[in-house]
Amino acid sequence: MALDLRKFIDRFCGEARDHLTRLETGLAALEGAPDDPEAVNALFRSAHTIKGSARMLKLSGICETAHRMEDLLGALRSGQYRPEPAGIGLLLQGVDAIAAQLDRVAADGGDPPADPALCAALARAAAGAVAPTDAAETPAAAPAPTPAPTQPSPTQAPARPAQPAAAAPVDRPRARESVRVPLARLDELIRLIGEVNRVQARQRRRLAQAQALDRTAQALASAGTPAAVGRPDETPAETPAETQAETQAQALHHLVRGLRDDLLAQEQLAAGLNERALKLRMLPLTTVFEPATRMVRELARAAAKEVRCEVQGGEIELDRQVIEGLGEALVQVLRNAVDHALEDPAGRRAAGKPPLGQVRIAARHAGGGVEVEVSDDGRGLNRERIIARALAKGLIDPARAAALTDDQVWELIYAPGLSTSEIITDLSGRGVGMDVIRRTIGADLHGTVSLVSRPGAGTSFTFRLPLSLAVMRVLLFESGGQRFGLAAQHVVELIRVGADDTVTLAGRPALVLRNEFVPLIPLAELLGLAPRPAGPDHQRVTGAAALAVVIGVRQAKLGLLVERLVDERAMVIKPLPEHLRGAGSGTGLVAGLVVTDDDTLVSVLQAAGLLDAARRARGAAAAAGAARARTHAERAAPWQVLVVDDSLNTREIVKEVLEAYGYRVTTAEDGLAGWQKALGGRFDAVLTDVEMPGLDGFALTARLRTNPHYQTTPIVIITSRETEQDKRRGIEVGADAYIVKGDFDQAGLLDTLRNLLGEQE
Repeated sequence: MALDLRKFIDRFCGEARDHLTRLETGLAALEGAPDDPEAVNALFRSAHTIKGSARMLKLSGICETAHRMEDLLGALRSGQYRPEPAGIGLLLQGVDAIAAQLDRVAADGGDPPADPALCAALARAAAGAVAPTDAAETPAAAPAPTPAPTQPSPTQAPARPAQPAAAAPVDRPRARESVRVPLARLDELIRLIGEVNRVQARQRRRLAQAQALDRTAQALASAGTPAAVGRPDETPAETPAETQAETQAQALHHLVRGLRDDLLAQEQLAAGLNERALKLRMLPLTTVFEPATRMVRELARAAAKEVRCEVQGGEIELDRQVIEGLGEALVQVLRNAVDHALEDPAGRRAAGKPPLGQVRIAARHAGGGVEVEVSDDGRGLNRERIIARALAKGLIDPARAAALTDDQVWELIYAPGLSTSEIITDLSGRGVGMDVIRRTIGADLHGTVSLVSRPGAGTSFTFRLPLSLAVMRVLLFESGGQRFGLAAQHVVELIRVGADDTVTLAGRPALVLRNEFVPLIPLAELLGLAPRPAGPDHQRVTGAAALAVVIGVRQAKLGLLVERLVDERAMVIKPLPEHLRGAGSGTGLVAGLVVTDDDTLVSVLQAAGLLDAARRARGAAAAAGAARARTHAERAAPWQVLVVDDSLNTREIVKEVLEAYGYRVTTAEDGLAGWQKALGGRFDAVLTDVEMPGLDGFALTARLRTNPHYQTTPIVIITSRETEQDKRRGIEVGADAYIVKGDFDQAGLLDTLRNLLGEQE
């Protein structure tokens, strides 16, 4: 069945015009700040997005114009061409040309051709041969003349007599079944509903006050007049004042009950209105899944590969803004899957795979949001090639490249301009897109993106997204005497933490939570605020139990110590003003703003930004530890240690502790990966967890002892399993030491490792 692309034209035109506005504004700013790399990156991404979307919709003219603009912007980004008035003028002409082409597309759905002279001038500029006369000689793009209509226009009288009214089909009722409404009007409606919710919250507070007053009035009325002293058997007659007071108390009671019933009814109506308004913004995922499957087929055909694309969960509905952001991410991930990851038929046969490659897009509800997984069965990410490209671009320190974990290497693919393609093609490899994914999914959509890659088995990206951006559930709390919020989807759990529940790692407290270490840090300290002296932040988990908000992003977790919880409810999140957006000056920690029912403006914190800030703080503490251990760190041949644990937090924390004292650390995410890395290198010691998928720590230890290289290598088991039976089994399979995470002590681990290695303090 052929896919009808006409239903996507209107959305494309709207998105493309938004990108043209960004291009026009950005190009004007570029003349004043030609050395701003982020500005050039943003312009490049806009041109790239227009090109990719136009190609999907078979609009070759717009695709060609955007492609030539992208080439010139790519030369600007790489430093091969300096921003000059002539080149910027050409790019602005490209903006005008695409705007004119969009007008034609919106009017008749055709494919207006590109301007050959303009495209040639842009190509010369990208090749470094631009001349000052190019911009002047190339005429500004104008809409092509509209051909003479072969049919009468809607405003003209018909050329032949009209048919009788009875013969015309009656379509008027059907025309009224749908109405196009600008998204801004829906946003305004939802904003007003948010204001109604705030007013209702104030009404609830006042109702509670009225109910307390009612209870007091009823108690006073029931007390009556005390019996006369010595005449307990006599009931004095009520005075008129007492009778009136009792009557007023009853009237107040009925009034308060009526107010309560009215407020409940009002809340039910407002909830229904809110739900229906949000549904107006919802679109099914098929909106982006259908064109994505077509794109996969076309890309596979162009790359001479055989690919089948399977889709699940397309009926799930998401906010339109989330759908649009996800669509951009899907384009880049699927391009990479077809161009980089999937082998050609001959390569798949040589690898023992069927010639037909598999791409799977699956959506499912998860934890109040939606997870979209995009996976392939290709060759997986190439660790060595990513490191080589990162070294060439100066993104990593050559001395530490070999010690990078797989997770750290995969993070490098999000750096702007990093591509592992052998040759730049129209499919992918321009180094654009992955940084856009991180920015779009994280900062714009309040979501997360994570990936898992296995050499020879494929790669899987998982996008975790909220159902709606208009209204989100927010956890409100206080820290440092100020109120803050977090999107509830990033909150893993709330827990009371006492001094006995923590250990010290890399100079900072950590919580042992279900077989993994979770770093703890006072939120006030992380934000640079002075904690309140009486609050748990000040106690630093050394006194009474503190309240920790455990957040999670991309498998990493962090415990934030706060003073008290305030509330948790659905709220309208307002975006930051344009001049406050970005990662500079600490604003990367703030995702948006909410207004509480007492008219307080509260910052909603960005979970990913908090994790990054905490990681930097731990790195500073580790550097201090390294300074204290300088003698060991300067050892000519540092001890090589393999750390195996399926918890990302535990791997990172133990790695930081050991590296702070001069050890060279390699990590593995499970027993099988640890075994493979042990075979691929020579390690002086192995630290392993027990409970891991595939190959557990006991089995890994036993297997290592069968290898001649590891028969005498120190092996330390670090686990939450603390029974005597488990300890005996650990020793039986060949472990040299058995450390329980609940009793974990940084100094004890270091002493154990030094003793096993025969190392002097």
